[in-house]
Amino acid sequence: MKLLSTVLLALSMTLCHAATKPNVLVILADDLGYGELSCQGFTKQIPTPNIDSIAANGVRFTSGYVSGPYCSPTRAGFMTGRYQTRFGHEFNPGPAEAAVENFGLSLKETTIGDRMKAAGYATGWFGKSHLGYKPPFHPLKRGFDEYFGFLGGAHDYLDAAGDKANPILRGTEPVDNIGYTTEAFGHEAEAFIEKNKNQPWFCYLPFNAVHSPMQSIEKYLSRFSSVENTRRRAFCAMLSAMDDAIGGVLAKLREHKLEENTLIFFFADNGGPTLQTTSGNGPLHGFKAQTWEGGIRVPFMMQWKGKIPAGQVDDRPVIQLDIHPTALAAAGVDIDPAWKLDGVNLLPFVTGENKAMPHELLFWRFGQQIALRKGDWKIVKAAGGSADKSDGHKASTEGVELYNLATDIGETKNLAATNPAKLAELTAAWNVMNAEMADPAWGPRGNAKKGKGKKAKK
Repeated sequence: MKLLSTVLLALSMTLCHAATKPNVLVILADDLGYGELSCQGFTKQIPTPNIDSIAANGVRFTSGYVSGPYCSPTRAGFMTGRYQTRFGHEFNPGPAEAAVENFGLSLKETTIGDRMKAAGYATGWFGKSHLGYKPPFHPLKRGFDEYFGFLGGAHDYLDAAGDKANPILRGTEPVDNIGYTTEAFGHEAEAFIEKNKNQPWFCYLPFNAVHSPMQSIEKYLSRFSSVENTRRRAFCAMLSAMDDAIGGVLAKLREHKLEENTLIFFFADNGGPTLQTTSGNGPLHGFKAQTWEGGIRVPFMMQWKGKIPAGQVDDRPVIQLDIHPTALAAAGVDIDPAWKLDGVNLLPFVTGENKAMPHELLFWRFGQQIALRKGDWKIVKAAGGSADKSDGHKASTEGVELYNLATDIGETKNLAATNPAKLAELTAAWNVMNAEMADPAWGPRGNAKKGKGKKAKK
């Protein structure tokens, strides 16, 4: 009897301890433009009630950014909480069969999975990786207990074996059937939550929706029969399917009364590639793979019922790098300054404890395209602008343009000539930041870089 009592007491203490640690759910949309969600307020063509509920129950950042204007760099930044240019992860790698030998999230970097697992969390990753094809870069080697998804940048939504060099994997083994990937990834996340409902968990759910190829099924296409453009109709269906899948995951939280003990993030990896997929960026200028606002400002929201006041709309600039330290802070992990994180813990800012700006400035470098935001002001050289006129290989601030985003969110009026002091201030700040960054580890088309370049800084 005494032994039974001891066991029950230990079990009770374990369950109580688990209850004090919040779960963390990070949902990532692929190629979703700033203007597409209902809650963003620019169009109601595609109802997204489940994603919208995250904003309604928490905070929606109208100046939410990502540190890279396309897929792999943004994911590397999220995983590490550090500007990916610090360790040379500046570009995508190219397709799986043509990627450079050294492509992958630097093995010198510690991931959010590593740190959450060390904090006692079960860790699961369901969906796209795009952070390395070789075994050392596999999610199961980067702090995750479970993985279901693909390692490349895109995949067929219906055919598990559609890309022999980039199969859908359960762990490390290819699967034969996926149904519809958007549904499959959502179901896998639900199963992970079900399995770990009595212990703290960290779930990373990076959908391949709404990235090309433009594929859906009749269940979702039929909702948009009035949309005549076939590509747009497919996009609407793909986004609607993702919203349904997210709804299933949120319902699983409610089923097990986990909603108030779960910190949820939703963001997109870059702006919409409108010409390819129809994904719109609302009032923003530019698209995916550009350092205009349309390439780097994205839908971004977080929810933690009972901790984060509901219904907030916050215009302070934040970035996906912040998710890493925010999740750790929620888990009770002290941030070691030696980690040199660029992200900040957002919890004091969204609870009202800290009224200041989370960041003094935000930095971007993408080949010869650059940007820096400080307050309402932004300098930028981007594709279709002054970056196209740049000479030489390395990025520079020569010919940079200046915009006030408070009065000109669409970046239509270059104020460089009339505000020389502000231009000089932001240019100097960009140069200081850029001096801390490493040379790209591979080129913009996945080709190997010549020469050793500058070593990545820790």
